[in-house]
Amino acid sequence: MLMKNTSLNYGFVAIFLHWLMAVGIFFLFGLGLYMVELSYYDAWYKGSLELHKSIGVVLFIFWCVRLLWRLVNVNPAFPEAKNDFEKIELLAAHWAHLLLYLMMLLLMCSGYLISTADGRGIVVFEVFEVPAVSALIENQEDIAGDIHWTLAWCLIGLVVVHSAAAFKHHFINKDNTLKKMLGFKY
Repeated sequence: MLMKNTSLNYGFVAIFLHWLMAVGIFFLFGLGLYMVELSYYDAWYKGSLELHKSIGVVLFIFWCVRLLWRLVNVNPAFPEAKNDFEKIELLAAHWAHLLLYLMMLLLMCSGYLISTADGRGIVVFEVFEVPAVSALIENQEDIAGDIHWTLAWCLIGLVVVHSAAAFKHHFINKDNTLKKMLGFKY
């Protein structure tokens, strides 16, 4: 498998970053759902929060790398649209991908605003610290928390649509869209 994308296939880097982000997002979503059920006195309350923040920062770094990789690399071409419906599908796919990137960014930014509202930075796996900005608005932690919660559910919803579209391409259209992201060559 090639490292870089071609006009026909995704390369190893794009595939690795895609699946790493997918697994990370689902893990953080599940951990987040678990965390909101914990009380302050639960044994894993602080540990789960620190893990969530650390993985979130690492995913933000990978998000930046993924975006940069996408911008400097060729992307495999979409199949040619044969009719107006397929043109609308291609346009929807383009906007859905942009929305996925935007939602991930906003989700991570809102997480940062929750975590640093008290003026403390985010310690990432005890390796480095992301500095805090002092609170920008009153009740920043609560407002950013509501936004974070809503964005998390919206992102998962969009990921479900994204996945359904990939399966539609594979089973109904019988094209190579899903296979390209799984690393099969064409």
